[in-house]
Amino acid sequence: MAIIIPACTVIIILASVWIVKQRYQAARRLPLPPGPPGRWLLGNTMPKSHVPFQFARWTEHYGPVFSLKQGHRIFVVIGSHQAATDIMEKEGANSADRPRSIAVQETLSDGLGVLLQGFWVLHAGLQPKVAESYEPIQTRHAKNLVLDVLNDPKNHQGHAMRYSASVVMSFTYGKTTPTSYADPEVVAINKALARFGQAIRPGAYLVDTYPILRFVPGYLSQLKAWQKENLALYDRQLDAVRRQMNTRPSFARFMLEHQKEYQLEDKDLAYIAGAMFAAGSDTTASAITIMMMAAATHTDAQARVQEELDNVVGLPTFADQEMLPQVTAFMLESLRWRPVSLGGFAHRATKDIIWKNYLVPAGATVIGNHWAIANDPEVFRNRTGLIPSVGSTMQVVCAVISGFSLLALAVGEWYRSSLNHFLCVTRVCPGQHVANRSVFVNTALILCAFRLSENPAAKIDTLAFSDTANIRAAPFEICFAKRIDENVIRELCAPGK
Repeated sequence: MAIIIPACTVIIILASVWIVKQRYQAARRLPLPPGPPGRWLLGNTMPKSHVPFQFARWTEHYGPVFSLKQGHRIFVVIGSHQAATDIMEKEGANSADRPRSIAVQETLSDGLGVLLQGFWVLHAGLQPKVAESYEPIQTRHAKNLVLDVLNDPKNHQGHAMRYSASVVMSFTYGKTTPTSYADPEVVAINKALARFGQAIRPGAYLVDTYPILRFVPGYLSQLKAWQKENLALYDRQLDAVRRQMNTRPSFARFMLEHQKEYQLEDKDLAYIAGAMFAAGSDTTASAITIMMMAAATHTDAQARVQEELDNVVGLPTFADQEMLPQVTAFMLESLRWRPVSLGGFAHRATKDIIWKNYLVPAGATVIGNHWAIANDPEVFRNRTGLIPSVGSTMQVVCAVISGFSLLALAVGEWYRSSLNHFLCVTRVCPGQHVANRSVFVNTALILCAFRLSENPAAKIDTLAFSDTANIRAAPFEICFAKRIDENVIRELCAPGK
């Protein structure tokens, strides 16, 4: 008996090893998902512009999951809700990593950056309780935005930019005065973000496919020059906070106070704070602009939200959020309709993933294409417009804006579970709580004060956006009709109210 038990144990171990080996070998015999034909040795040529739209067309042609090759690199692109659930949620532990990027992570970001590194300190500094402390700042600047629209409705996009720059500059660096998008530091930071967006596009730099190119003299010189310029800019901002540590709280101050705890160097602090400002201001401005575009082009949906807002005495506040589900639903649906991050950001499979007899091999770059997922005909029947029953679809639409963009928008703690329907749940954006509040308060105040509509003589092109990682709408006109007496709006939005 004493001999039989060890023998059985050995047999079980050997059988388990054999089963695992057989499954691994079987997986390796599976084909990659189908995809467009490529050139011998070089593989596929990545689209040079409007990548999310081309990926969506390939999704229609090759199926909800397709693959591309560039040299030794394999890209797997997901374009449907169900495939996203299968690969990015159910296999989330094996698909949450980021791919190595010599161009962006190791050169332009010098191994730093919010999207690629540094999530731990961001999560600590932007917890829900901390985010709540920024509500007075967000409210004050949202009221300023209403007044700006009242005074100069044609420049509504500029006003959204001013709001986001002011708020994000305030909680990042503690700046109290309103910030314009034309301010030198904002212009410089947005230039850095544009460079990042350009460099991170799939296939933008061949060095990520052929690493030996990093040894070619001068090949990465432009990226290195940009990196030095970015770091100098972020250092200046952090130094200003360091000189005034006894003034108002900010995220940069939080990092400086906890620098030893998180074992961060000075350049780590500077880069994380700077990148957070760049990401937060850009995405928040776009989200507010998209919300206004959605309201102007979908007046019936807007009217339902305003019917709900009319039950609030005075102007809506954060305290009213629970009784304003239509406001939140409209905000989310507008961002399903036009996602701020159209193409998503790259992940890396850390283990082999099998999907419908296809292999997503370990090491493959996995991309969830927001544009295709947001227009999945199996889930969204009315793909070209806002879904009429926005409230009932909230659990589905919110996932498009989960953890993909740098400062993912409108992802609140109270419906976190619904994010599990989509991608990137294991990398939910650390700025979600702050961003959620910004988009909510602006949606509520703008739709309370104004009735938005298109100018019949200048219809809005709802697909005219910049070809960047986080989109910006081309200039468009909105007619703002006052729903409240102008004097009342000015009184309710006056400083100190």
